[in-house]
Amino acid sequence: MTEQTEQTEQTEQTEQTEQTEQTEQSAPVGQSDQAEQSEQAAGTTEPPVETEQPAEAVEPVTDTPPRDRRRVLRAVGLWTAAVLVCGGLGTGTAYGIAAMERSDVPGLATQGDGRWDYPRLSLPALPEGSPRPFTDGNQHEIHHADLRELLLPAPAGATEDKKLNGGWVSNAQYVSEYAKDHRADLEQALADYAVRHIAARAWTMPDGTTSRVYLLRFDSAGTAEEFNSIELGVGLSPDVALAAAPGEAELDEGWDVEGPAVGKSAISVYTEVKPIGPVQTRQAYIQAGDTVALIFQSRKGEALSVPFHQTVVLQNQLLG
Repeated sequence: MTEQTEQTEQTEQTEQTEQTEQTEQSAPVGQSDQAEQSEQAAGTTEPPVETEQPAEAVEPVTDTPPRDRRRVLRAVGLWTAAVLVCGGLGTGTAYGIAAMERSDVPGLATQGDGRWDYPRLSLPALPEGSPRPFTDGNQHEIHHADLRELLLPAPAGATEDKKLNGGWVSNAQYVSEYAKDHRADLEQALADYAVRHIAARAWTMPDGTTSRVYLLRFDSAGTAEEFNSIELGVGLSPDVALAAAPGEAELDEGWDVEGPAVGKSAISVYTEVKPIGPVQTRQAYIQAGDTVALIFQSRKGEALSVPFHQTVVLQNQLLG
């Protein structure tokens, strides 16, 4: 009896203890609920704290619906790309026009100005290891290319001279282009200065203009310069008259002596002093390194300046 009584008492104590703990744990909750209800009734309750949503789930507030907004952004992107493309094309076109000659630009070409149609020019190949005449390492400004390949070709429509067809010519042939009273002295000068080669080309255009180009190569730029200035007397007026222009010649005022076409060459361009005979002749001398060039054009009535200046410029480009 005693043992059963003790067990019964222990059991009742345990149940009372558990009920007490449950009552203590639940009491604050009930009090809290009652307090919240009282505060709500009094109108003093703070708004409940909302749980933050993930960033990607938050839609920005905008007046434009999402689909319309995407359309706007797409349109802006397309217009921006179009502007960039048009700007690039405009820049490219401007650069292309700036790099072209006036006669190559559609709408700006100078038609019928008297220029001849020359073939496209290119410098001949050099022997391996040989420099151009006006480059470092070529102290005497020697042209190492074949002199015949440095001759200006005849323009379109020209009838080439069968005798002066771009090959080698003799000293006598060159001297024959000058007045008779100068030929003996020039023959001796060519021997004294030891001219190495002479090449020549001549042609006639449909309008009757005849052109002749001679290239004389010496052993150095110094020798060529002396022959040009001392023996030919190139200056304000050449001392040696051509057979085709026996009268006095003077510097051509239409020639730009400091223009970009001159480069490192020494160029003297002349025209006959009036009165001019039935045939007018224009002449020019180029001293480019070791080479001296004689260029002259004759035409009944008037030798036109435009094709003559063009011929001088192109021949100088080949020598430079």
